[in-house]
Amino acid sequence: MCRWAAYVGEPIFLEDIISRPGHSLIHQSHCATKCHTAINADGFGVAWYGERPEPGLFRDVLPAWSDPNLRSLTAQVKSGLFLAHVRASTGTATSRNNCHPFTWGNWSFMHNGQVGGYEAFRRDADMMIPEALYAHRKGATDSEALFLIALAEGLEQDPAGAMERACARLIRLAMAKGAMPWLRLTAALSDGKRLYAMRHATDDLAPSLFYRWSDTRQGWAVVSEPLESGEGGWHEVPPATLCVFGPDGVQQHDFLPCRLAAAAA
Repeated sequence: MCRWAAYVGEPIFLEDIISRPGHSLIHQSHCATKCHTAINADGFGVAWYGERPEPGLFRDVLPAWSDPNLRSLTAQVKSGLFLAHVRASTGTATSRNNCHPFTWGNWSFMHNGQVGGYEAFRRDADMMIPEALYAHRKGATDSEALFLIALAEGLEQDPAGAMERACARLIRLAMAKGAMPWLRLTAALSDGKRLYAMRHATDDLAPSLFYRWSDTRQGWAVVSEPLESGEGGWHEVPPATLCVFGPDGVQQHDFLPCRLAAAAA
């Protein structure tokens, strides 16, 4: 499975999360400790917010640890909100269009996990994306489909509810045509103002998710794995939980797409 990291707070250099810590995202890309695959080398991406509403986006198919352009960019760019991802494919091709994060307007999104048996119902999932949004379907991943379905479900007005409804729709498809586990997910998304992160699984193996406030940086780090071994202050997000990070701190809410999926069955 993939690894990702996000940050919201006072502007910092991207490298302060992505490459400088002892267990940074780049370190996790070849030495992950809390997932089945220690190596995440099927591409990487960074989406960051600056002076404009739309995020900047840089993605490539190289392993994150071997791209000098990534190191140069993260050493020079400062941002108060960014998402970064290293990919381990669950079946779809290694291509730039399949690398996270995905963006639409001022929204950015990334995902770690899987929709069980996705290849068996990929066409059905694509049919859930309205024609007005389908032009933005550039790749072939379940993650990008989930993002576009959530946009169709009202992500701009109701991020938490839209993600629940989109996940529930894919759970129902997986139950009808796919395979177990129906859904495993940690995901992050942002509108450039707030950062939303969620953790869920239809079994007992939800991917890991942690967050920590830094007095030094004056911001929140939200990550698949803590950035320093033995560092205190990290909080593990419980399964079936959505967190909202913003100027007023962190708020936790129930995230229960399985309940919606069962109600519609």
